[in-house]
Amino acid sequence: MNHALTIIQRPLITERATALKAAANQYVFKVATGASKRDIKIAIEQLFKVQVLSVNTMRVHGKFRRLGASRGAYRADWKKAIVALKAGQEIRVGEETK
Repeated sequence: MNHALTIIQRPLITERATALKAAANQYVFKVATGASKRDIKIAIEQLFKVQVLSVNTMRVHGKFRRLGASRGAYRADWKKAIVALKAGQEIRVGEETK
């Protein structure tokens, strides 16, 4: 993986992610399934100009969803990354930066 925007797909804004941001200066992102922790660290540092302390990743299995009266199908599997930043640094997610 080489391009930062293909590695970091979008930030995840949930109750848990907000609590992690407030308590431990950690941010949660949806990332490419083939990205390694090293790839994610480099991409975050390039995109947001911050220093990353650690990266934790997990594969999230797709859920079974019904589609109307038919049987349904599984959603695609995806990968989540929790990124810890150096104290005093932050990423503005969902806000306009000036």
